[in-house]
Amino acid sequence: MSDTILIIDDNVDILEFLSEVLSDTYTLHLAPNGEVAQSILATEMISLIISDIMMPGIDGFELCRLVKSNVDYCHIPIILLTSKNTYSAHIEGLEVGADAYIQKPFSPELLQHQIANLLKNRLKIKDHFASSPFEDVRVMAHSKTDEAFLKKLDEYIRKNLKDTNMDIDKLSDHMNMSRPTFYRKVKSISSLSPKELIDLTRLKKAAKLIAQNEFTLFEIAKSVGYSSQSLFTRNFQKYFKVTPLEYINSLKANLPTEGLSDQVKSFMDK
Repeated sequence: MSDTILIIDDNVDILEFLSEVLSDTYTLHLAPNGEVAQSILATEMISLIISDIMMPGIDGFELCRLVKSNVDYCHIPIILLTSKNTYSAHIEGLEVGADAYIQKPFSPELLQHQIANLLKNRLKIKDHFASSPFEDVRVMAHSKTDEAFLKKLDEYIRKNLKDTNMDIDKLSDHMNMSRPTFYRKVKSISSLSPKELIDLTRLKKAAKLIAQNEFTLFEIAKSVGYSSQSLFTRNFQKYFKVTPLEYINSLKANLPTEGLSDQVKSFMDK
């Protein structure tokens, strides 16, 4: 499935040009102004935004400010396009939270590389979080707003790990979001569905308990909300690429007791 890009520009020729350049690689949504862009953001899962700065109504700076201050969308990287070749305009773009700033005229190759780099860097972080037993969820945050969102969500999931009925409805209610908006937010920021994020949080807690070497695998699986030992083992292997038993053996082989306790203590202090 290709990433989805929202392009905002009041110049029809620019929209057509960018569509030709990017449509083979990405799914595109086009908006002639900031107002239309906001309605698209409210209903679609957007991976990246490209916006002109000089537009009637909501200009690119204001749109960037609105997106980056809204917890629903603040994780979305933004590239600002402008013909303003001034230092102050560049500074203002960075101040409102733009992730990149490209001056017109620009080469299609430059834009394509900038898009690819922003998306690839985020994907690396998501993959690292999903495959690392001790990595904190806040590693995926790209702003203070995202960090607060992820911290609140993670604390709720961890507090309710034994609730086998924990689901997207309970999470979205806790986060004061509609179900669709919450789903889009979690999926965009982590590449995981809310159910997958719950599973992964259970498994990260299990990995920490395994490292403490104080409980049986059956006790650990039950304590993190798994009623089925086989499902626990399958999911553990799915995310961490080893079974729980293989993970135990790798810890014994690679870490001295004092080193292991330091690692666990470091994780618990995050």
